[in-house]
Formats: sequence, structure tokens, C-alpha cells
Amino acid sequence: MTQTKELKFFGRRKGKAIKQSKQKLIDELLPRLKPTLPEKGTLFDMNTFFGIQPKEIWLEVGFGGGEHVAELAQLYPDIGFIGAEPFMNGVASLLAHLNGSHEAPVLHTNLADGRTDNVRIWPDDVREMFPFFKDGLFKRIFVLYPDPWPKARHAERRFINSHNLKHLYRLLADDGQIFVATDVAAYAEWAVEQVELDGQFKQVNHDTTVAPVDWVPTRYEKKGILAGRQPIYLVFSKKNTK
Repeated sequence: MTQTKELKFFGRRKGKAIKQSKQKLIDELLPRLKPTLPEKGTLFDMNTFFGIQPKEIWLEVGFGGGEHVAELAQLYPDIGFIGAEPFMNGVASLLAHLNGSHEAPVLHTNLADGRTDNVRIWPDDVREMFPFFKDGLFKRIFVLYPDPWPKARHAERRFINSHNLKHLYRLLADDGQIFVATDVAAYAEWAVEQVELDGQFKQVNHDTTVAPVDWVPTRYEKKGILAGRQPIYLVFSKKNTK
């Protein structure tokens, strides 16, 4: 359960100034949705983690602007969603989607209306949470449009790597799936190569240009398509499960 490697974070934690209205959400709404890490050597209690008793739990690593988490939470109210994002502007955006105050015309979960929520937000590096999750917890894990870190000397910063794959294997349910999306061909090739080297996963989609069933595109994905970039979808499951 313990991390065997010191965590090094690469990337931004904050960008342009956050509007006062969104800062208020960070100050007032985020504390309701942010889990508290248990004591070292213990696990999250999933019976009390959400405001519901979810039939499944899904994880999104680096949720960007949060629209993907928000829309899925609306579409699947009986599933628990954990979104992790260290970039505070993105966290503020997701909070705005969740309480319905975001300017963009997207679905939201209307937490402000008092519904029992099915979303939890970790406003930091997702790897900090890994030791506190039980084995096989997640039915779906999303890694959507991660930073490709295109320079060769930065390759170790890419999220899909040998170290993280070992954690993802432990956390993924035997019948679960990992969804990776990118519009950078070199990153897709890297991800497939890392998975093959790891040897514990198999790729289960053959046509990587076709979005998986019930796919919810991110804002970044939509903009990329309009700009002529081709999304690449990779879906992995565990090997050798009973």
C-alpha cells in the first residue's frame, strides 16, 4: 500500500487569476467534496466516502476543466466519481460545473440544489491517494489528454509509465478498464509501449480512431477535432483474470 518512490510533481498548479466567484467555490464548496487522507497504513472507508452508496467507482486522473466528470456524474447518478487535478483553475472550473454556475452550456450535477452528490475532488497529485485505495476499487480509470511531455528528456514525467502502471493494475477491478485519450501520436505509441513492457494489461480496442461506447468528449477534445487533430483512444484491461 505504501509508495516506494518519492513523488515528484511536474506541471502547473495555478494559471491566470481565479475569479472571485470561483474562489468562493474553492473556499466553500471544495471542502465538502475533498476527501481527507486516512492515517498512514489505513484505507479510505468507501461506505462513508460519498453521499451515496455507489454501485461502482470511477477515477479520472487530471480532469482538466472538469466537464467530463460533471457530465458523467449527471448521466450516472448511482456511480461514484473521484476526480484528481492539481491545477487549481481546473478545480474551480469543475466546481462551477457542479453547482451550475459555469458559463458553458453543459450538464451539471446541481449540488447547490441539495442533491446527494456522487463526486469527490482531490485538488492535487492523484498518486498521493493511491496507498489509501483498496485493491480493485475502480471499474473505470480515465487518463484523458495528459500532458505529452514531448521532449525525450522529459519522458519520465508522462503519467503512463512503468511505476504508475503497477499502481493502476492494483487499483483496477478485474473486469475494469483504463481509458487513455490523446491527440499526440507519439504519446499514444509511448503508452502502448509502456503497457506492453509492463505485461499485465491487454489493449481491448482495435480501431483507436473510434471513441468507446458512451464516450463523453472533453472540451479539449472538441476543440482539437475542430482544429483538425485526430483523437486516439486506447482501452486497456487486465490480463489473466479469473
